Amino acid sequence: MTQRTVRTFSIDNINDFKQYLLAWSRQFETIVWLDSNNYKQPYSAFDCALAVEEFTAIKTDYQHAFEKLKEYQTNTKDYIFGYLSYDVKNDVEQMTSNNLDSLNFADLYFFQPQKLIFIKGTQVEFHYLKMIADEIEGDFKEIKLGVQASTEPPKTALEIKRRTPKAQYLQKVTQVIEHIKRGDIYEANFCQEFYAENVTIDPFEVYGHLNDISSPPFAAFLKMDAHYLLSASPERYLKKEGIKVISQPIKGTAKRVVNNKDDKKIATDLSRDEKERAENVMIVDLVRNDLSKTAKIGTVKVEELCKVHSFKQVHQMISTVVSEVDEKLHPVEIIRSTFPMGSMTGAPKVSAMNIIENLEETKRGLYSGAVGYFTPEHDFDFNVVIRSILYNQETKYVSYTVGGAITAKSIPEKEYEECLLKAKAMQYVLMNARVSLLQTIE
Repeated sequence: MTQRTVRTFSIDNINDFKQYLLAWSRQFETIVWLDSNNYKQPYSAFDCALAVEEFTAIKTDYQHAFEKLKEYQTNTKDYIFGYLSYDVKNDVEQMTSNNLDSLNFADLYFFQPQKLIFIKGTQVEFHYLKMIADEIEGDFKEIKLGVQASTEPPKTALEIKRRTPKAQYLQKVTQVIEHIKRGDIYEANFCQEFYAENVTIDPFEVYGHLNDISSPPFAAFLKMDAHYLLSASPERYLKKEGIKVISQPIKGTAKRVVNNKDDKKIATDLSRDEKERAENVMIVDLVRNDLSKTAKIGTVKVEELCKVHSFKQVHQMISTVVSEVDEKLHPVEIIRSTFPMGSMTGAPKVSAMNIIENLEETKRGLYSGAVGYFTPEHDFDFNVVIRSILYNQETKYVSYTVGGAITAKSIPEKEYEECLLKAKAMQYVLMNARVSLLQTIE
């Protein structure tokens, strides 16, 4: 097992330190930042984690991706942080993705960080590789001082375009409903992309605004050279804690309002909404089925069904499904047998994936994939990449995708409205961030 030196410090103003910590990470080429925003939930290992600077790494396309990850995770015997894009599904099923990809993220990427910092309550833990352990003290002092913000580009207009015109979106949703009526599927998660071209943004600033607006429990910031993910995800995909595996799919969304009485009524209405509950239960069944592939017999249980949780922007219906696995089972196998997460595909999973692949305009890439980490003890925790902005700094392309679960009871116009509700925070931060629009050079 890779040896790390661990030093723990107590901090008085942890919120300031947290902001300084992310700002300090700007200097590195590789960053994974995971933030629970102090959201109280039972399966939390830390409040915040920062992993920076590659010691070793794996970057690959989807072909044999899980075998490569398995080998890398086994041999590294250390913390590794990174992501699986949605298109790694092509390694699990006999599928391909020929849709447009303007972001060009690698299908799978993980790295072993030289520097790893956890925030737990008012404690900050530095886990540095032995060879750079003497840098802990200096880094701690530097972070505590705070980093000056970089000069911001001038604020100009930003034109966000829809990849799928509204009329075409409504037509495609109608096609999904026809597939459901024919019995091809029960449900499908159908998505659409919004994008802007020739744009320079400050990813750290935009992420800060997005996270402030939503403050979700599975926020993530990822930088890999010129590729950035700015994620305000409310959803956990999968966590392994010893022999216990936890999945927490979200299905069912309603907006929040300022009036407390009205807001409570909206949450209550969501909890009783037949369509939303049916969506959630279908995905719970799918997750139970996925977990049963690796679970010990009789250990798949639903700990929480259709519970409404309230976030800053929206109310969400969340279920918690758990199982137990054999301690000798390789952790990557648990992910392989459940990927991609049912909440982002539909049911039955393969049929739904094939249908949405044909109807969607763009490759999902990292959207509806997962970001997270493995521990040296073979535990892991991953979010679902939703409510996220993706940015390629080299090609000046920024994008966010939103989707919804289409069922037999779906009304295309209402599905479109739900997409716009989910897109609201991303659109707002991009329109109000400091951005510069580059003139296209002919």
